[in-house]
Amino acid sequence: MLEELSSIDLAENSIFKILMENNSLLTLCLILVTMLSKFYILKLLNKRSNKNKRLKINIVNNAVTIFLLIGIFHIWSAEFHEFAISIAAFVVAIVIATREFIQCFIGFLYIVSSRPFRIGDWIQVGDSYGEVHSIDWAKLTLLEVNIDAYEYTGKTLYVPNSKLITSSIKNLNFLKRYAMHHFTITRDGSINPFIFLDQLYENAYKYCADFNDVAIRYNQLIENRLDINIAGPEPHIQVATSDIGDTQVLFTIFCPTERAMDIEQDLTADFMALWFEQKEIEAGKNN
Repeated sequence: MLEELSSIDLAENSIFKILMENNSLLTLCLILVTMLSKFYILKLLNKRSNKNKRLKINIVNNAVTIFLLIGIFHIWSAEFHEFAISIAAFVVAIVIATREFIQCFIGFLYIVSSRPFRIGDWIQVGDSYGEVHSIDWAKLTLLEVNIDAYEYTGKTLYVPNSKLITSSIKNLNFLKRYAMHHFTITRDGSINPFIFLDQLYENAYKYCADFNDVAIRYNQLIENRLDINIAGPEPHIQVATSDIGDTQVLFTIFCPTERAMDIEQDLTADFMALWFEQKEIEAGKNN
């Protein structure tokens, strides 16, 4: 019996010794165990978590990636050390060749440390607009948003993290609920829009009446959070002229994003009706 136990212990020690001495096999086991653990954790999150699911999944993915990198580096540390010594003369060339990857990793560290946005925020990076879907050490994934219509385009943008260092980042998260919507109507100079400007104001207040109380609270929330004064929530209409002398009527409406295009269409229809009505009156006077 003792001989059998001794042989089992010897076999186990031999397997453990082979595993510890074979870096390739040890790395394969690390990857296998880590990926199985990741699969199990993500499966639990998909079953149990409804709130901030994408954020939790993104954290798990990044944590697994960092754990794998640290584990593989630890297993191969001796080989990496020897390899680094052997290629000391080529370090500069390697740095230049991997510059973009290094910048992406530095960009990732910058975003993680400064936290200018979170998963689910609407942001602008350079000329790109979108909702933050996920971020890893190489890239930022955005669900593209048409900022003029406040709706998703169905496209997915992949922004290298290196661009996050060189480009300005604007957090547009408050636009997901309410927007300071601007639009302009341009007509010729034959009609004076000030004649029916009060009617346009009355119509604008009517279209915004049902959400006016919420708009006031949300406007104050944004001002307190940003510590600035912003226009609104009352509608604002301004009359101006273009470079070629045409009449321009500029509207500013603080409204829910899903209502912005409908209100714009309603006010445009009102303006056109009033403009053509006044044009007929002017034509009748001339006749």
